[in-house]
Amino acid sequence: MSSHSHVEDHLPHEPERATLEGRNKITAFWLFLGGETVLFGTLFAAYLTLRNEVNGGITGNELFSFGLVALATALLLTSSLTSVFALQAMHAHNKKALVNWLIVTMLLGLAFLGLEIYEFVHYAHEGHTFTASAFSTSFYTLVGFHGAHVAFGLLWAASILFQLTRRGLNTTTAPKVYLFGMYWHFIDVVWVFIFTVVYLMGKVG
Repeated sequence: MSSHSHVEDHLPHEPERATLEGRNKITAFWLFLGGETVLFGTLFAAYLTLRNEVNGGITGNELFSFGLVALATALLLTSSLTSVFALQAMHAHNKKALVNWLIVTMLLGLAFLGLEIYEFVHYAHEGHTFTASAFSTSFYTLVGFHGAHVAFGLLWAASILFQLTRRGLNTTTAPKVYLFGMYWHFIDVVWVFIFTVVYLMGKVG
C-alpha cells in the first residue's frame, strides 16, 4: 500500500473541514463570492441599462444564435453536475474517481469556452465589435468577464490535478477541491442569469 493510500484511508468523511485552516478558507471564500456577486450585479445593471443603445446597429434579437448558446449552457450545467460527482468521490476517498471527474469537468468547461470564443468571433464578423455601440460594449464586458472566470477556473482545476497527483488526497488538498467546486457552481449560476437576462430577454425583446 502506498503512503498516499495510507493517508487517504485515515481521512475523515469531510476532509476539507478537518483542519482549522480548511474551515477558515471556506469561510473566507464565501466572503470572496459575496464580492464577486456584487461585481457581477454591477455588470448586469450596466447591461440592462445599455442593452437597447445599439447606435443604429445590430440588436440582440438579430444577433444571438439561440442554438449555440443553448448548447454552451448544456455543457456548463453538465460540468456543474460532474463537479458534484468529483466532490462525492473525494468524500468517498476515491482519488482516482475524483481525478477522472475533475478531468471531465475541465473538458466540458473547455468546450464551453471554445463555443464562447467562436460566438465572439462570429459576432465580430457580423459587425458587433466591442466599440460598435453601448450595447456591444456592455455585452462583451459582462459575457467576457464570465468567460475569463471560466478560464481561471480551468487553470485552477489543472493546478489541483497536479497537486493531487504529487501529494495525494489529504487535509491540505481536499479544501482546494472543495473551494474549486464552490467556485464552479458560482460561475454556473452566473451563467444561468446571463442566459436569461442577455440571451432570452434579447430574443424576446
